Amino acid sequence: MSHINYNHLYYFWHVCREGSVVGAAEALYLTPQTITGQIKALEERLQGKLFKRKGRGLEPSELGQLVFRYADRMFTLSQEMLDIVNYRKESHLIFDVGVADALSKHLVSRVLDGAVTDDEQIHLRCFESTHELLLEQLSQHKLDMIISDCAIDSTQQEGLFSIKIGECSVSFWSQNPPPDLPFPACLEERRLLIPGRRSMLGRKLLNWINSQGLNVQILGEFDDAALMKAFGAAHNAIFVAPTLYHNEFYDDKSIVEIGRIDNVMEEYHAIFAGRMIQHPAVQRICNRDYRALFEPALAG
Repeated sequence: MSHINYNHLYYFWHVCREGSVVGAAEALYLTPQTITGQIKALEERLQGKLFKRKGRGLEPSELGQLVFRYADRMFTLSQEMLDIVNYRKESHLIFDVGVADALSKHLVSRVLDGAVTDDEQIHLRCFESTHELLLEQLSQHKLDMIISDCAIDSTQQEGLFSIKIGECSVSFWSQNPPPDLPFPACLEERRLLIPGRRSMLGRKLLNWINSQGLNVQILGEFDDAALMKAFGAAHNAIFVAPTLYHNEFYDDKSIVEIGRIDNVMEEYHAIFAGRMIQHPAVQRICNRDYRALFEPALAG
C-alpha cells in the first residue's frame, strides 16, 4: 500500500464525526452519493469495511476505529498548522474569544486586557453566548479561547484544557433605604433578582438560599448585571452582583450593599484547545497573574 487518497480519508473522518453520510454531506456541501463513492474507494484501498449500521446511523467498524484515530490526529494537526500560518499572515493578530453571558463584563474586560500589548497589533473579536454553545464552537475550531464560569474536565473533553483565572465573592444590593431586617433575613422582605439558574453562579445561589431556609420571592433571573441593577431599581428589588462592584455602586447613592457571602463565588476560567497554546494572546492570558484584579473583591 504505497499511497492513500487524503480526500477519501477526509470524507471518512467527517462521516465518523457527524455519525452519518447525510450529516457529512451537509457539512462538506457535497451530495451523499459523492461521500458514499469516496468511502467505497477508501474501503477498496484499505481492503476492509470501515462502517457498520447502528439504527439509522453509522458507526466505525473495528478497522474504521483504527483509521479514525490516525485520521483525527492528522487533520487536527493540519488545522493547527493552518491556524498558526494564518495568524502570522494577518497584519493584525486575530484573537477570537467567546464569553459566557453570565459573567461580569467589567471583570472579563480586565481579563482580556492581558491579551493586548503595545508592541503587537491585535484584532480582538468577542462573542457572547452560553457556556455549552461556546464550548461546542471551541471544539469546532471556531474560537481560540472562551472565558467561562465553569471549568472543564480534560479527561472528558479531549484536546481541551482550562485554567482558573480567579474568583470573586458576591453581594446583595438594594435601593436606599435598605430593608429593615438584618442580612440574610432581609431577603424575605423584598423580591429578589438573581443570575440565571443555567449559570454556575445562579445554581450556587439557589443552593445557598435553600441551605439558609429562606422563603424568598424571585422576581426574575438575569445574565447581565447592569440590566439586573436597572430592573432592580425600577421595582425596588434586591439584586446580586460581584462584590468587586462595591466602589462602582457606591458612587450611586441610591444603591446600598445589604449583605455579602464569601462562600459562594463567581469563578472565571479560561478554556482553550491544546493546539492553541502557540497563540501569543492565549499564552499571555494563561501566564498572567490576576490576583491583583480579584483580591479587592475578596478583601472588600
